[in-house]
Amino acid sequence: MQQPAIQRRYLPSHSMLRSFECAARHASFTLAAEELHLTQSAISRQVRELEEMVGTDLFRRAGRRVALTEAGMTLAAEISVDLENIHQTIMRAVSAGQQNTSLRVAVLPGFASRWLIPRLPEFAALHPTVELSFATRLKPFNMTREHFDLAVHFGAADCPDTDMIELCNEQLIAVAAPSFVDRYNIDTLDVLATAPLLHLETRPMIWRRFFDQAGVTADVGLSGKYFDQFSMVISATVAGLGAGLIPSYLIEHELASGALVPLSTSTITTRNSYYLVTPRNRENDAVAKLCDWMIAAISEQVL
Repeated sequence: MQQPAIQRRYLPSHSMLRSFECAARHASFTLAAEELHLTQSAISRQVRELEEMVGTDLFRRAGRRVALTEAGMTLAAEISVDLENIHQTIMRAVSAGQQNTSLRVAVLPGFASRWLIPRLPEFAALHPTVELSFATRLKPFNMTREHFDLAVHFGAADCPDTDMIELCNEQLIAVAAPSFVDRYNIDTLDVLATAPLLHLETRPMIWRRFFDQAGVTADVGLSGKYFDQFSMVISATVAGLGAGLIPSYLIEHELASGALVPLSTSTITTRNSYYLVTPRNRENDAVAKLCDWMIAAISEQVL
């Protein structure tokens, strides 16, 4: 026997879900109201109605401050993805009506802002009917759950239920601001090993590997300033806070302008690689065009 459909009165409205998702993302009803151009009381009312509908508190309230409950965190994670999927479905429908193809691409923030986006005008000129939308990811992505057409992954070839094409590995170079070089009289790697070093949180041992590979005996510990993104390491290096060990492709502009200078001809190649990742056994002509273009562009440059 066919199961009865869920009655519409038990389903939350789209505006109710948007209000909750926005409030959860900001941890603030006021900021959610500003983003959605509603009043704070309207956000509060819609969240309260959603709580009554699901039968549990989604926020803990303490005066003007709000924080997600465990149930709220679970629901927020699901709704955020679902709303984005709805948006992407609509965008695909619009693109289809205009005889265009819309692709959703997951990228690392640094790779996107420093390498991919500056080169996209070339791809757009070659393939004007392919429309791209991007979502940045620092954590592992779920190709099935989030409905990405393509993802740029850095790490091991360990993405389940996907097809992966290796682009290249990554070369890091030691750089610093000219003022930093002068301040610490850095003329050898032995001197560099005694100067302040900047670290990426996910690669705490990379400086030690760099000095070991260069044959420099250095007591390089884990002390120093840490950052969770290369963009912050770059900014701190340009500001003269320390020396950075940074992928060369991320600092093309800074090297060309002289804002950063290489400290050695030695480089270190990462053990992991960049991969183009697509859902397994899903053929897509537009995705193939984007992948081919990226492979050709990257072949001209060692990252």
